[in-house]
Amino acid sequence: MSKKAKPSMTKQVVLIGSIAYDYLMRFPGHFNEHILPEHLDRLSLSFLVEEMRKERGGVAANIGYTMALLGEHPLLFGTVGQDFTDYREWLERHGVDTSSVLMIEDKFTSSFFVNTDLNNCQIATFYAGAMEDAIKLSLHNLKRENIAFVVVSPTTPEAMAKGVRECKALGLPYIYDPSQQIIRLTKEDLLEGIEGSTMLIVNDYELSLIEKKTGLASAEIHQMTGTLIVTKGEHGVTVLNSQSYHIPAVFTDTVVDPTGLGDAFRGGFLRAHLAGADWETAAQIGALAATYCLESVGTQGHRYTPEAFISRFEKCYGNSTRVRDILKT
Repeated sequence: MSKKAKPSMTKQVVLIGSIAYDYLMRFPGHFNEHILPEHLDRLSLSFLVEEMRKERGGVAANIGYTMALLGEHPLLFGTVGQDFTDYREWLERHGVDTSSVLMIEDKFTSSFFVNTDLNNCQIATFYAGAMEDAIKLSLHNLKRENIAFVVVSPTTPEAMAKGVRECKALGLPYIYDPSQQIIRLTKEDLLEGIEGSTMLIVNDYELSLIEKKTGLASAEIHQMTGTLIVTKGEHGVTVLNSQSYHIPAVFTDTVVDPTGLGDAFRGGFLRAHLAGADWETAAQIGALAATYCLESVGTQGHRYTPEAFISRFEKCYGNSTRVRDILKT
């Protein structure tokens, strides 16, 4: 299963985004029972949790991990702290290229603290740490001819905006994935990121946030990007470009942890897209990758071989010939 990262003979996907440690907590109750709507202006809550785990995470690293499980070797493009050594070895061992990761010696790697209740609702806090220095990275330092496309995912708003500008200046196709940073990004940042992107990937709640923040309807947002991909949890995923596709989710009786589902979907989807898969197959691969993540603790706790993935795909969606060909590329 373990494998040393090696340079790809084909063009690489560059993953701009966060690299972090996740602190995952479980609350043995329901958050909504303790939130008083009439007192939201004085909200003050403390939840006593029963368990906590420290896991590897960060959006870009999570996407890269799933891509690597499926045979790709994406280039991670982010900043980390002095505590990254073991994490780097883990990513490299599983096939992620960390050669462009910048270490900030006097800081610690970013940290994500998330508390999950019995309904799988979550309350989270993110500490930037070394991610604050992500603005120091530049796509101009990479060889343009080696890049298939760039994924601009959550990191600091300034670094995300810089990534978009540099993609446009260098003529690099990019996929815009603002997700958790929609709250921090300005209206102008969002519009600049969406306009001209080859894809915009969000979940249905995030799309509503973008609509509210930009004042645009989803149809108008769709017109600004090549393809709009909207994930909807157990209701599957919708892909909108010149056509419309709806792909059902892969259901499971083993629901362990919802953290990182969206990142796993992106990893599977982008791996398939890079290999030239049609939209429906790519979304199906993404949906199955997300379910594997749901069945494990943490955002990089899932494990499978390409053979096991293909076998399960056959059971979920039918003919796996297309997937077998994709995972061999």
